[in-house]
Amino acid sequence: MPIEELLREQAPQVLSALVRRYGDFDACEDAVQEALLAASLQWPGDGVPDNPRSWLITVASRRRIEVLRSEAARQRREETVALETPPDPDPAPSVDDSLTLLMLCCHPALTPQSQIALTLRAVGGLTTGEIARAFLVPEATIGQRISRAKAKLQDARFALPPAAEQPERLAAVLHVLYLIFNEGYTASSGSSLHRVELSTEAIRLTRQLREQLPDEGEVAGLLALMLLTDARRPARTTADGALVPLPEQDRSLWDAGAIAEGTALIASTLRTAPVGPYQLQAAIAAVHDEAKRAEDTDWREILMLFELLETMAPGPMITLNRIVAVAMVHGPAAGLALLDDADPALRDHHRLAAVRAHLLELSGDRSAAREAYQEAARLTQSVPEQLYLQGRADAL
Repeated sequence: MPIEELLREQAPQVLSALVRRYGDFDACEDAVQEALLAASLQWPGDGVPDNPRSWLITVASRRRIEVLRSEAARQRREETVALETPPDPDPAPSVDDSLTLLMLCCHPALTPQSQIALTLRAVGGLTTGEIARAFLVPEATIGQRISRAKAKLQDARFALPPAAEQPERLAAVLHVLYLIFNEGYTASSGSSLHRVELSTEAIRLTRQLREQLPDEGEVAGLLALMLLTDARRPARTTADGALVPLPEQDRSLWDAGAIAEGTALIASTLRTAPVGPYQLQAAIAAVHDEAKRAEDTDWREILMLFELLETMAPGPMITLNRIVAVAMVHGPAAGLALLDDADPALRDHHRLAAVRAHLLELSGDRSAAREAYQEAARLTQSVPEQLYLQGRADAL
């Protein structure tokens, strides 16, 4: 395993061990970041220790103790020498606190943006700079979000929430992972359609979460949804980065392994766990992925699933997707009629204009479709989407 991947895998375990031992999430997180940096500099030349986690815990603990003693200058000089020949590490704790750490990072006192940044830093092991580059914001902005989040958690207990609060906290965790994946799969702004580092990290963290909670149907549902969606990524853009819509994609480029894993996972979960929104979205993704050609898509099944999803977890985007399914089953006129009553929250969203344009084009109203495509292109901040939508308008 590459050192970078190993460090990301070990980061939450090391941080959990320090917080459990010393308390003070903020200071422990800083100490862990220093240990990760030391490892990234030392291990390529000296080799990976036999017990990487214990090595990291030892180095991070040393740094934490130095700060507690307020002897930073002298101790940093000693640390430089000590890191060259690290002592035999203490045994790594047998308790896996990854779930506790993940739920702490998604504490209800934090904003969604702060939850995302802190999760990627503390649980994902990404640096502040890596997170900033992924979201196309200044590094100082991400640093401030993380600092504010850690300050708010200063008095929070490092323990799982009470049993009565755990379902709500788990829902927050899943939502954060879902948001991270979506931003990676379809970037909300910028010149690239994908930010692969984010979608990849979301899948990795969701896999870890499923290992912790193998009987939670919605955790499995979210993982299946990510796998089935990300499987299409190789066909979503041309060589020069231009967007390729789902009906026009070369399905031979889709990741067959991810589709097989995701399909098996959602099929098993639907048989054994209470149905939830992520499972239904995964089932819809599976229907798309199982169609050999776009014209083979079972839109009636998709419509049925969206109707159930809208009942269980209503929202403007769910409604918009259901309207698309209605149009595919009953014709574009039926979909256009429903768009007139769409949620006002979507009025200035490019997706509403894009769907309207597509249905108008299917109905044969080329002039109105062109205007709607142009409106959608103006509303989106994604360059690939702008170019695609303007291209559709120009073609009409």
